Amino acid sequence: MSVLDEPIHICGRVESVLYQNEDNGYSVCDIEDENDKLFTATGNMPFISVGEKVELFGKWTQHKQYGTQFSVERCEKILPTSKNDILRYLSSGAIKGIGPKIAQKIVEKYGEDSFDVISNHPNWLAEIKGISLTKANEMSKDFKEKAGVREIVMYCNGRFSPNTAMKIYKTLGSGAVGLIESNPYILCENVPGVPFKLSDDMALDLGLGTENENRIKSAIRYVLRVFASRDGHTYSTREVLLDATSKLIEVHEDKIDPYIDQLAFEDKLKIVCFRSEQHIYLTENYLSEEYISKKLLLLKNTVISVDYRNTKSFIEQIEARNGIQYAKMQKKAIEATLMNGVTIITGGPGTGKTTIVKAVIQIFSQLGLRCGLCAPTGRASQRMSEATSHEATTVHKLLDATSGGEFEFGPVFDRNEKNLLDKEIVIVDESSMMDVHLTEALLRAMKPGSRLILIGDTHQLPSVGEGNVLGDVISSECFPVVELDEIFRQSEESGIVMNAYEINNGRIPDLSKKYNDFFFISINDEEAIPEYIANLCTTRLPKSYGVDPLLDIQVITPTKMGTNGTRLLNIALQAKLNPQNVKKAEKGADITRILREGDKIMQTRNNYANEWTKGIEKGIGIYNGDVGIIKSIKAGEDKTITVDFDGRVTDFGFSQADELEHAYAITVHKSQGSEYPIVIIPMTKSAPMLLTRNLIYTAITRASRVVILLGKKEVFEYMVQNDKQIIRNTGLCQLLRSNSDEY
Repeated sequence: MSVLDEPIHICGRVESVLYQNEDNGYSVCDIEDENDKLFTATGNMPFISVGEKVELFGKWTQHKQYGTQFSVERCEKILPTSKNDILRYLSSGAIKGIGPKIAQKIVEKYGEDSFDVISNHPNWLAEIKGISLTKANEMSKDFKEKAGVREIVMYCNGRFSPNTAMKIYKTLGSGAVGLIESNPYILCENVPGVPFKLSDDMALDLGLGTENENRIKSAIRYVLRVFASRDGHTYSTREVLLDATSKLIEVHEDKIDPYIDQLAFEDKLKIVCFRSEQHIYLTENYLSEEYISKKLLLLKNTVISVDYRNTKSFIEQIEARNGIQYAKMQKKAIEATLMNGVTIITGGPGTGKTTIVKAVIQIFSQLGLRCGLCAPTGRASQRMSEATSHEATTVHKLLDATSGGEFEFGPVFDRNEKNLLDKEIVIVDESSMMDVHLTEALLRAMKPGSRLILIGDTHQLPSVGEGNVLGDVISSECFPVVELDEIFRQSEESGIVMNAYEINNGRIPDLSKKYNDFFFISINDEEAIPEYIANLCTTRLPKSYGVDPLLDIQVITPTKMGTNGTRLLNIALQAKLNPQNVKKAEKGADITRILREGDKIMQTRNNYANEWTKGIEKGIGIYNGDVGIIKSIKAGEDKTITVDFDGRVTDFGFSQADELEHAYAITVHKSQGSEYPIVIIPMTKSAPMLLTRNLIYTAITRASRVVILLGKKEVFEYMVQNDKQIIRNTGLCQLLRSNSDEY
């Protein structure tokens, strides 16, 4: 392009919108100026709609293919005032629920007052045939939201995408601009997805000093949140916190230090002294660990234990009924659940954890006690149901999780201290995935005297969220722990089980040994691996095993970046498994991702508001890690992406597209708690912190039928030998030990 003119501004009316990216606001549209001349404008013009009057600031440019265009640097919108322009605007689909027919009826009845009626008197719209009161309120809500978001986008001058601006509006409300002006750090403190740097840049542009109180306080809490989300820490030492905060905002530690104590006084931080070292918590993280410690000890001390002499009798009865002989450690585990309020059972694949759970359910049911089975993820709970023939749910569903409301992004659990679970026994599978906040919520809903049984594999990756609950509970030595280490006969021929056991013990498996379920394909050229994986998924594996390439095969990789990271693998696999087709609608999710009907996708954050249906069953909530298939993408008035998550069908608005990622390839962390018939794992060089023993162990044990590793043997061997783990700073173990004296 070449510049033809100096920066100017033009007033006009939008005649047509040729292209619009709802994620970043980039639009291409035809504008009719005040002299009735038509021209094409390109640039950041979020939520622009046909019929709107606009004032554009920018420059004329020359495009090689499309000719003369106006490159927009800033766009100010003015809602139309004439009846014809209002009708064109409403007919364009700019407001959700209003199409050409409804627009005609509204304008015929209310004319130039149509916008005022939609915004301030939605109940009047219900007087029009075809508009219910519910639909009228939804129209009004969407109209006001777009006006509020538009104000935020214009005020922030392109700093935020329209999607982020929508979150800001929903969090801060119609007075968002005033709140941001008074304290820009309110954004990174309260709006998910807004980084500290963005708030900081705004504050500095507004003239706030580098040593501003709000800046330093926000930076301290931001650093603690990063430590929690990135590393799983629930606290930081004072020295580390001061150093990290000082580097972030380039302010001397002496200036920062007093604000740590001030935040503690304001109850936004908690300072705990342990062995002459100060541990600095976000208050919410400390309160979670403190509650967990006290409730676990309460369960331990309020349970009515089954007499030891009776436990043997119960086990013998179950053995006779099921025609089974339990191993020594299995009997010990069953006895522990009968005699204790809190029991931890650990073990790798093939060690009989499911057999124990089935026995425990039978014994407690015989005693007239109700068992609740749950797991942190939907796939883990489904697998638990199938293995035990007993209903299991996600922890969220067990607790009746609901949305926290329009301006909140966390869940509300209907099951809590005021509405306790009606279960005397709660069994949690994949408990290594439980972070401190979900564990706290579960314990709040358990009545004193009930039993908690944690089932897990301590050699897998820790929880994605902060804390190290299972590890800390075991380390505290306050509760009985039964570790199953015997691999049973039916699993001894499985390469997955036997090699997982070898890896767990730091021994490199013999890759030359022939198994029916464990294969290593040596490929030294990393650039060739994506094509090889695509061939496995599309042709060889479906032909050999009769599997569905979307539902039964999962590529799991240590990293997001690089040739064999999830980002590039997903692009390659989408092109092979679900190529572009004129019959398939699609939606750009961001610059690199296109969501298409038929795509395999994953939900990337907990969404507590989305309603779903599964036959006649209805529910609410789609959670981080849930995998589904896009059934349809509808533009126009609906603007929805319909996804089927293992039978649970839900609709996402286009503004929620950033919650969905392709799942042809996923990271090992995202695979936790899930099991897939066939797993493919690329073995390529990456950051040492991603090439660890517990990571490859976790990946391999996700496969139920076949696992295929392909790449460099030296990478695989390095991972097996690399037993380094990031030590999480958590205080639950110490709190359990300290509080045990009081119970």
